[in-house]
Amino acid sequence: MGFRLSKIYTRTGDKGETGLGDGRRVPKDHPRVEAIGEVDSLNSQLGLLLAGLEEQSGQHPALKDVIEVLTPCQHRLFDLGGELAMPVYKALNAGEVDRLEAAIDRWNEEVGPLENFILPGGSALIAQAHVCRSLARSAERRCQQLNALEPLEGVGLAYINRLSDLLFVAARVIARRQGVAEILWQAAAKPH
Repeated sequence: MGFRLSKIYTRTGDKGETGLGDGRRVPKDHPRVEAIGEVDSLNSQLGLLLAGLEEQSGQHPALKDVIEVLTPCQHRLFDLGGELAMPVYKALNAGEVDRLEAAIDRWNEEVGPLENFILPGGSALIAQAHVCRSLARSAERRCQQLNALEPLEGVGLAYINRLSDLLFVAARVIARRQGVAEILWQAAAKPH
């Protein structure tokens, strides 16, 4: 892709529409634009998680593996955004889904089975991983809403689904590697 932004503001969106890569103009609340926006939000929060992991990797060298697995995800999310903006463009491939599944399997083996539901917390990194997980689920819902109107081709739906699973397991791995106990959900006391 050789396109570069030479001007940040274009004024073409001032009336509530935006342009897609295929030349169409759609309302800014179109399901395709909503999906693109959710993927962008996830990518931004993933950047924050990666920055935090980088800061902590000196104290916890085992976090470098998490960085290595998650860093390409930012690029693939950008690819997914490109696919959503330009429906004929295909950048993601099944190998990316396989890569996420391999990391999920490896990390799941390390952390073991869940004993109970866990809450997003324990450290800022664990909580941020859960923020990313919840945004991945939101992005997946927006992509599914778009898919119901304009069927999506390729592996984007599978990728975003696996990414949310990966981020859940990443939160557990981060907790383990930081030596932080997972916060187990405690059900409210039943009224007598």
